Amino acid sequence: MGLSEEIKRRRTFAIISHPDAGKTTLTEKLLLFGGAIHIAGAVKSNKIKKTATSDWMEIEKQRGISVATSVMAFDYDGFKINILDTPGHQDFQEDTFRTLTAVDSVIIVVDCAKGVEAQTRKLMNVCRMRNTPVIVFVNKMDRNGNNAFDLMDELEKELNIRVRPLTWPINQGDKFKGVYNIYEHKLNLYTPSKQVVTENIEFKDINSPELEKHIGEEDAQQLRDDLDLINGVYSDLDVNEYLAGQVAPVFFGSALNNFGVKELLDCFCKIAPSPQPTQTVERIVKPEEEAFSGFVFKIHANMDPNHRSCIAFVKVCSGKFERNVNYKHVRHNKLLKFSAPTCFMAQRKETVDEAWPGDIVGLPDSGGTFKIGDTLTSGENIHFKGLPSFSPEMFKYIENDDPMKAKQLAKGIEQLMDEGVAQVFTNQFNGRKIIGTVGQLQFEVIQYRLLHEYNAKCRWEPINLYKACWIESDDAEALDNFKKRKYQFMAKDKEDRDVFLADSGYILQMAQTDFPKIRFHFSSEF
Repeated sequence: MGLSEEIKRRRTFAIISHPDAGKTTLTEKLLLFGGAIHIAGAVKSNKIKKTATSDWMEIEKQRGISVATSVMAFDYDGFKINILDTPGHQDFQEDTFRTLTAVDSVIIVVDCAKGVEAQTRKLMNVCRMRNTPVIVFVNKMDRNGNNAFDLMDELEKELNIRVRPLTWPINQGDKFKGVYNIYEHKLNLYTPSKQVVTENIEFKDINSPELEKHIGEEDAQQLRDDLDLINGVYSDLDVNEYLAGQVAPVFFGSALNNFGVKELLDCFCKIAPSPQPTQTVERIVKPEEEAFSGFVFKIHANMDPNHRSCIAFVKVCSGKFERNVNYKHVRHNKLLKFSAPTCFMAQRKETVDEAWPGDIVGLPDSGGTFKIGDTLTSGENIHFKGLPSFSPEMFKYIENDDPMKAKQLAKGIEQLMDEGVAQVFTNQFNGRKIIGTVGQLQFEVIQYRLLHEYNAKCRWEPINLYKACWIESDDAEALDNFKKRKYQFMAKDKEDRDVFLADSGYILQMAQTDFPKIRFHFSSEF
């Protein structure tokens, strides 16, 4: 297959949602269809030691939540599918924001009882900024929840996007009988099963009396009325509008019981975009270009704790990536070759000889060669953009709790901070290290991982800070003056950039007023 055929058959997407909407469960069922796994693991199975494929970190298995984006690839029906399962918990939203820069489309999972929740709205805003095409999967239809039409209205209002149902539920909760596939004119009858796929019945003519035999008189009439209303209210799906991020197709089902997932996957393969052009600082990179280019959107420390190795996740943007070929690391301006690039099934890795646009390749990184946002090319100097670190909102001093393990702690902090889940600042006044995060749960995850992956004990000590902001100025004297005046509030980040640690909103406001020549940045990309 040539480059253009390989590009056409690829679909790279992220699954996003509020915590507990069923995102990881949906990922499991998609993998089941791709034959990538043979038994789907329940995310919250405490009784059996089977956990979800994408939640492979020890702390994820204990908590039943995802704390890191995991990448999974499989083949389905002639297509090569790359799924990125993201953390739903808001404390890990930065990982999710960065992942959205590496995908061409998104599936949003919504719980039918809870509707659109805060985290879903936030993530949708990120999709809207990039005009990323979105498909909505309304999950847990086998439980009692909101009326389907009310849900459609809520999706339009809360996500600020037009919607078009492509399947429609027949009742819900205990009386849930299945969905009618509007897109393919099929009736899908529901039998609760976590492992088996349900039968489809062709139904070109919805007015046929056959319908009553399958779902009963009352539900058959209700379905016909609903479909009339849908055709009156919602215009037919225009695939170009979907690709432009203006309309979201909606599917209904129950991921846990494997229902409605195949319809979602079949339609997704047909209409979702293949790899799209990517914006760099210098120009737009098209996937069809012969020359290879890609960027690092995520770094994961300790995928294999026995080897202390970091893996840099690289999204291939153009051309063909090949094993043992020299590629240029633009930031370091040096050539590197990779003898063991890998593709992923969560933690299971396989060495790959080649990868195409849309694929995610894992590059082993033992010496801290990569950082998030790095560009690799066949030789051209280009810089992919849009991978910022945001200003943290919570801060604590990190202290060594075992003097014999200082080296392990330093190594652990360095590698975990490279992942971008949190940021480390060194206070210029007392030399102490401060960890900044966007949520409390991250402190627990860092402490847990330092202990279990690096054998280093740490303890947290309180510090009262409001905001960390990066500062710069064209006036060297003004910058110097500011740093002297605010000496005890100055720190350096891991790139050795100046950071001002404001202990209250008032102090920050006063600093901005008193020092007009200083620019204050709340994201590291400036």
